[in-house]
Amino acid sequence: MAKTLKETLADMIPGLREERTKLVKEHGDVKISDVSIAQAIGGMRGVKAMVCDTSVVEPDKGLIIRGIPLGKITDLLPEETFWLLITGKKPTADELKLFQKELKSYGEVPKYVWRILKAMPKTSHPMAMLDTAILAMENESVFRKRYAEGMAKTEYWEAALEDAMRVLGTIHTIAAGVYRIKYYKGDLIEPSKKLDWAADYAKMLGLPPKKGATAKMMRLYLMLHCDHEGGNVSANTCHTVGSALSDPFYAVSAGLNGLAGPLHGLANQECLKWVLETMEKFDGVPTKEQIRDYAWETLNSGKVIPGYGHAVLRVTDPRYTAFLEFGKKHLPKDPVFQTVNLVYEVVPDVLKEHGKAKNPWPNVDAGSGAILYSFGLDQFEYYTVLFSVSRSMGMLAQLVLNRALGTPITRPKSVSTEWLWKQVKK
Repeated sequence: MAKTLKETLADMIPGLREERTKLVKEHGDVKISDVSIAQAIGGMRGVKAMVCDTSVVEPDKGLIIRGIPLGKITDLLPEETFWLLITGKKPTADELKLFQKELKSYGEVPKYVWRILKAMPKTSHPMAMLDTAILAMENESVFRKRYAEGMAKTEYWEAALEDAMRVLGTIHTIAAGVYRIKYYKGDLIEPSKKLDWAADYAKMLGLPPKKGATAKMMRLYLMLHCDHEGGNVSANTCHTVGSALSDPFYAVSAGLNGLAGPLHGLANQECLKWVLETMEKFDGVPTKEQIRDYAWETLNSGKVIPGYGHAVLRVTDPRYTAFLEFGKKHLPKDPVFQTVNLVYEVVPDVLKEHGKAKNPWPNVDAGSGAILYSFGLDQFEYYTVLFSVSRSMGMLAQLVLNRALGTPITRPKSVSTEWLWKQVKK
């Protein structure tokens, strides 16, 4: 008989706690990182100082989810992906069906959320609308209520999981509502009782189904952006806020605020903008030589080519590869996708010749925006909302596991610039 996600976690957690306790007790003095002044000043890049079991990013391989390279599991539904992130195993068919049913049971968006969104200024950014809605729903937090009643520490994860299910069960509906309210797309579309998470999101947005291709695109998009280990801004922010025992509504809203930054979730729209500028400059799909010329023009003006390079990766992002394969299958004649494909064939060599890029290969943002655009989503500022719906899976999976393991509050030691100079003189 299939178990619920809560029952599955209840079986896992004692062993995870025992492992964590053993590591600290028997090997707590083992050093795992040295920190340079450059790292301390430069955003802690590369400093090993936190634990994340849901996924890792290897410079020469890309995203690995629970030990499985991303390229081998791109066919998973987002619901299957969330189960894998949080349990370490793919769900069985029965477990998946039960989980999807349970997730829908948490899918009611309170009416006050819609009133708040409709009352916001018409100029509000869609990310501000999404973050505000999630934060407003803190009113529904089971964790906060049970903490006030005095629940045991060993039960924190149960209440956190219930809040996580509420966030996950509603965030796609809220995001779709933000789209329709913000861009005057008409009445809100009710969620379906039958469709999977991603297909339901696409339907509520009001996108043309395109013989099922739109749902496939959304499943792939939400799966690919689900997680990227624990140190990225959104995951790290969510973790830090959650470590104070702020409930998942507070923590996820905070994480999404980080995702809204131009150095994080806004990157995909910058990539698409460059592609469209290239097409406009050459009046359609450019030739390889024209792309090469415009790439050099961009670099020589002191700018970067958006979507190429990554803080960690030193190979082509496997998420980009997945989008590229999808585009070749479903959008072979689409001019925007054709241009993205040509850019991929030209720009890495330009960047190698330029010599200043540590990584000349494309990251996920180089292709994701073009795919969304080709399916009718041409409101660039909304793209980060789609990213947010997906990344909520990783943030919530990490948050629930940290509550289960009793991970303490995040409190690194800061030092002054004066202290750094003293260390240099020593």
